[in-house]
Amino acid sequence: MKRCHVVVRAIRLITVQTILICSQVFAQEQERVLSPVEAKEFTLDQLMNARIYSVSKRAEKLSTAASAITVITEEDIRRSGVNNIPDALRLVPGVQVGRVDAETWAITARGFNSVFANKLLVLQDGRSIYTPLFSGVFWDEKDTLLEDLDRIEVIRGPGATLWGANAVNGVINIITKPANETQGWLASAGGGSEERAIAGARYGGKLADNAYYRVYGKYANHDPSETPSGGDAHDSWQMGRGGFRADWKASDQNTFTFEGEGYGGREHQTFIVPTTPTVPGTPGGRFLPDNKTVAGGSILGRWTHTFSEESDFRLQSYYDETRRDSAVFRENRDTADIDFQHRFPVGDRNDILWGAGYRLSHDDIGNTPIVALNPDERTTHLFNTFVQDEIALVRDKLHLTLGTKIEYNSYTHFELQPGGRLAWTPNEGQTLWGSISRAVRTPSRAEHNIVLHQVGNPPAPPINFEFDGDAEFESEKLMAYELGYRWKIHRRLTTDLALFYNEYEDLRSIDPTASPVVFRLGNKRTGEAYGVEFAPAWQVVDWWRLQAAYSYLQIQVHHDTALDPNEEGHSPHHQFTLRSVLDLPGNLQFDSVVRYVDSLPALNIGSYVALDLRLAWWPTKNLEIALIGRDLLDNRHPEFTPSNVATLTTEVERSVFGKITWRF
Repeated sequence: MKRCHVVVRAIRLITVQTILICSQVFAQEQERVLSPVEAKEFTLDQLMNARIYSVSKRAEKLSTAASAITVITEEDIRRSGVNNIPDALRLVPGVQVGRVDAETWAITARGFNSVFANKLLVLQDGRSIYTPLFSGVFWDEKDTLLEDLDRIEVIRGPGATLWGANAVNGVINIITKPANETQGWLASAGGGSEERAIAGARYGGKLADNAYYRVYGKYANHDPSETPSGGDAHDSWQMGRGGFRADWKASDQNTFTFEGEGYGGREHQTFIVPTTPTVPGTPGGRFLPDNKTVAGGSILGRWTHTFSEESDFRLQSYYDETRRDSAVFRENRDTADIDFQHRFPVGDRNDILWGAGYRLSHDDIGNTPIVALNPDERTTHLFNTFVQDEIALVRDKLHLTLGTKIEYNSYTHFELQPGGRLAWTPNEGQTLWGSISRAVRTPSRAEHNIVLHQVGNPPAPPINFEFDGDAEFESEKLMAYELGYRWKIHRRLTTDLALFYNEYEDLRSIDPTASPVVFRLGNKRTGEAYGVEFAPAWQVVDWWRLQAAYSYLQIQVHHDTALDPNEEGHSPHHQFTLRSVLDLPGNLQFDSVVRYVDSLPALNIGSYVALDLRLAWWPTKNLEIALIGRDLLDNRHPEFTPSNVATLTTEVERSVFGKITWRF
């Protein structure tokens, strides 16, 4: 009840501040000059008709997509005042985001959250950015100049029929703008209480007729977080990165894209490790300060050939290199990938999409007494092919999509991931859809080959446990059932509803061995998850928009041992977000977000309410000055705790940040 009162007070605070600002500013109303960025902002009607790519690997209207999908637009990113991709994902219903410390996030969709969440596939411009080390994402590495992002498409629910393994509970597709939309100079700089300094610059130019490019650089320096007692967690970090993109429309039929990036940084961290890690059962632990380094880079090329509006093919290839070096573990990984897809019609009612691909990933591991992989060097292969047929049962009214993905991987060999989706559009403003699909989460390198020594967490005694991988570890399986309804009630009012029921088999378990302090990973758990996600939006007037999101999640996992993670208590049952986007005379913008996140009993974390505010001024059409406050309702609060290799527990602090962006 106390939390409900806090939510009400936060909403009331937003409303009062909005009214006060409106009354003061509208009293001196003047002609508003739209910046180039503001001129591109979506209305609700335009957003519902926006083209998306991630659901069917072809352009389609958001309003008619047979999937639970949310699009975070360029406007959403800028006006929410976020400085990183993880914080932008907090706007999506059904996505759980918990900050562990200054450089670590736990992010998933529809449950099973942890630092090493492994059921969410993440891509950037078609390049997979999850690591096969644990089938998850190192979010500290994943960044770019946020002004270059076109949108982030987030599928809640499986996307394995097209995207393949690990697209179990969701797919995040980060899409950057083409080079012709980022011409000229952009420079931004800012700093504050937690983000000490963030600076970026970009220049875009023209190479030839229909050939454009851009180059960018970015630097960020992050303040350390605080422990629950208010002490310094010694986890500050600094990162620099740069990149380029070039797009060439060689003819009406042929388009080429080339892009690449490189990054490097240093991250401070304090690990909690066993005193004698090679002797399981020995008591005690110790602090191990570390200055770890991260670095990497990638290069990607893509050729798209268009035969007609209904037929095209795409050939894409990329190479990716990552390096992580810490006191407890070192990983060097090289990945090469090639992918082909072809779309063509058959008759008047069938739209066929098929493709094939191959990925090679090679790692070189620097083992320590804390974390070791055996063997310490391994090359894995992934072959895949897929086919999908979208059938117009009733033209422009009823569409059935059937497809399957077939993969061969180095761990479990052949995997089959079929799916079917049905969408009924009785009129332009309504879409009712349903789906049944199968997805798998293939084993990670760690699950097959790791030897991990860890100090037991309370209520376990402070002694050294050993956790071993299993070369027979199988894929986790999901059967998902979804139902959704999308309704444009009015050009100013829309709503999006999704319900789901998931059945999991062969979930990862921690199995006992003959030794009471040595455990082995296995597949002895099953589970179910179900929930609802609701996202209405109301364009109150032309200059004021309200957007809300609510999600309910219930997970039931059947445990075998006391050390199995309590998945039911790792993800919140309830999440609620209310966002206000307000344009004011005098070239002012006032934006606010209030977020409620339910408790995580397995991690001993209570529910919390967070309030974010942004006030921006455009003194000229090319210059933006913004002041952002985040987590303003308390000094600090916990959001998540470390997993596996323990680090200091920290809390998210109240922060203030100022930013100047100049486009010329």
